[in-house]
Amino acid sequence: MLNRRQFLGFTAASSASLMLPACYKAPAKIIPAAQDAQGHYIWQNWSGSEHAYPSQRLAPNTLDELKTTLANATAPIRCVGAGHSFNGQCATNGTLLALDNFSGLVSHDEAKNTAVIKAGTRLQQLGQLLESIGQDMVNIPDVNKQTLAGAIATGTHGSGYTLPALHGRVQSFKLLTVQGQELNCSTSQNADIFHAALVGLGSFGVVTEYTLENWPLAYTERQVTMLPLENLLAEWSDLYQKNRNAEFFYIPFTGLAMKVLHNQTTKAVTPRGVDKDMDSLMDLKKLRDYVGWSPSLRKRIAQMVADNHGTEYAVDYAWKLLASERSVRFHEMEYHLPLDAQLPALKEVIAVIESQRHDVFFPIEARVIKGDENAWLSPFYQQDTGSIAVHAYYEDDYQFLYTLIEPILKRYGGRPHWGKLHSLSDKDFALLYPQWQQVKAIRQQLDPQGKLLNSYTQKIWGVA
Repeated sequence: MLNRRQFLGFTAASSASLMLPACYKAPAKIIPAAQDAQGHYIWQNWSGSEHAYPSQRLAPNTLDELKTTLANATAPIRCVGAGHSFNGQCATNGTLLALDNFSGLVSHDEAKNTAVIKAGTRLQQLGQLLESIGQDMVNIPDVNKQTLAGAIATGTHGSGYTLPALHGRVQSFKLLTVQGQELNCSTSQNADIFHAALVGLGSFGVVTEYTLENWPLAYTERQVTMLPLENLLAEWSDLYQKNRNAEFFYIPFTGLAMKVLHNQTTKAVTPRGVDKDMDSLMDLKKLRDYVGWSPSLRKRIAQMVADNHGTEYAVDYAWKLLASERSVRFHEMEYHLPLDAQLPALKEVIAVIESQRHDVFFPIEARVIKGDENAWLSPFYQQDTGSIAVHAYYEDDYQFLYTLIEPILKRYGGRPHWGKLHSLSDKDFALLYPQWQQVKAIRQQLDPQGKLLNSYTQKIWGVA
């Protein structure tokens, strides 16, 4: 029996056995200079889609130092965590502000399963901290290298029909404004600011800590299975309604989907082992490189052993299972659609890729997220949502995401993930978010001089 990783390795080996030369060549890339004319060193985001030359790079140690920074640093002041946002929201030629020194557990309440966490804590570290106090995150995104503040500010999510995104379990947060005022924000204190700035793109001030509502620590069972896409689509509604976490990845030009399920269990630990997903991804790249000229051959090779796949299985704490290593860089566009529009839109996305973009090999990801009420700029505000995420290898051309994919996702009423690629601006968001104008007014009140706005966020907020 071949498991998923063996299966993907086999497809690449099969293509190589045909003795065909590689047929795909990546487009030439312009590499930006390491320094600008003033001698400032380059900053780049994780995927390499954005870069800038900050004149200052600051990492305050204390709240007083942070207040001084906000008062005196060169604008625009932009917070940066892992740089995992694919758009330009962190780029600045002014001050790049890191919260690495605002990291760790402040306190917790065992009876209420709550914990106060500093905003610069990385999600992977958060899982370890919560385990040490007998708690677990309610939901976890696919990548865990981000800071808690960066993930919450962009509406980052996992998957779960009954589970909200990360911000959905925030009870309160502390916000330091550019005027140096520290505000406690919750549904009962500074409520309008809480609703507006919870998913706030780093545009309202600097969040220094969050109070999170968590789960009691328990084991989670993980199952990963390869199956024909048509079978997966037929059972998708049942899957996401009957499993705590359900998602799937469609592998372009194969007709195959990878089903990923997570559920709470009392079974004994079965460690996940070394994550080799990125090795499998490179096998798919080889298959593209060698037989991308023939979609039918590409599919035939992939399906040669499709009936002999196995199921990956693991049991452990959720924070160790729900996120995966992402060592191969990529560009990503993700939109969140009304749930009943997810599959029709996905079918169109697959059709346009497989008819016009034979260079695509990264899996297309589909997830379901519960709607929420507290965050006015949540992509899941007042609606349960089905997400579609399309990826492109970091060395490949990714403009097709804007020209071919985004029009489909917009037509189905999608809202873009705040941390990923999109072309929308102020006028678009005014139609997608009912409280948009109120949120803008609150942001303007907290940052009247626009010290926190770079060129990207100026476009978002409609600031000239």
